[in-house]
Amino acid sequence: MSLKLIVNPDAEADLAEAKQWYDQRRAGLGDRFLLSVEAVFERICRHPELHAIVFRDLRMALVRRFPYAVIYRVDDDQITVIAVYHTRRDQRGWQLRA
Repeated sequence: MSLKLIVNPDAEADLAEAKQWYDQRRAGLGDRFLLSVEAVFERICRHPELHAIVFRDLRMALVRRFPYAVIYRVDDDQITVIAVYHTRRDQRGWQLRA
C-alpha cells in the first residue's frame, strides 16, 4: 500500500520560487528542476522510511543534480512534504515549519 503524498503550501511556494529562479538562468531549467523533485517524490512514496530522520520526525531526501533537499514527515496515512529547501540555506528556516 502506498501512502498519499501531500505537499504543504510552504513547500509549494519553495518549488515555485526555485523554478522561477532556474528559468531566469536558462530556459527549461526550471522544468528540469521540477522533474528532479518529482523523482524524489516518487522515491519517497515507494520507500517512505528510506531516508534518515534529521530533525524531530522529519526526514530529508536530496534532489539529484540540484542543491535542494525535500523535507518530509511520514504519518500513518500520508507523507507530508514540509519544505523543498536549498541545501546552503539556514536549516532553521525549514525547522521552524516542524
